[in-house]
Amino acid sequence: MPLFASLYNFAHWLTQNRAEAEDLVQETYMKALKGFQSFQQGTNFRAWMFRILRNTFLTSRTGLKAATPLEEAEDALPPVLETPESALLARVDHELLQSALEQLAVHYREIVLLCDVEEMSYQEIAETLGIPIGTVMSRLWRARKALRDLLGTKVRGASQ
Repeated sequence: MPLFASLYNFAHWLTQNRAEAEDLVQETYMKALKGFQSFQQGTNFRAWMFRILRNTFLTSRTGLKAATPLEEAEDALPPVLETPESALLARVDHELLQSALEQLAVHYREIVLLCDVEEMSYQEIAETLGIPIGTVMSRLWRARKALRDLLGTKVRGASQ
């Protein structure tokens, strides 16, 4: 199935639950198959699929209460186990980033995930979210600034 891994990863970040992510991806494929006649040839299929997934999530029970914290995604970042010390440092870094991502509003979190995790272009993100490219760029800038501020606060708090 095209894009399955990427769609599942994004769904897992949004739903914070493996079973709900699987259901969301399955529902996304069902909606895409039912509505395939609405897909315009020559447009971005990837953005179309991610938009279906996002809209399905936002209209779901889980999406309506999307302010809940993210659950740790074991598959998102594979650990590098060179030494016990490096493994511990990597885990602490991952937990700090995870904690900071949890505190972002959903519209900032999804921009960061689509850009930095899914490596979508600004144009693809704009098509996926149905917003202008300028809005993508400003939200991404604000989201990254918020992440930097949150991480800085957490690091300063941990060192005191």
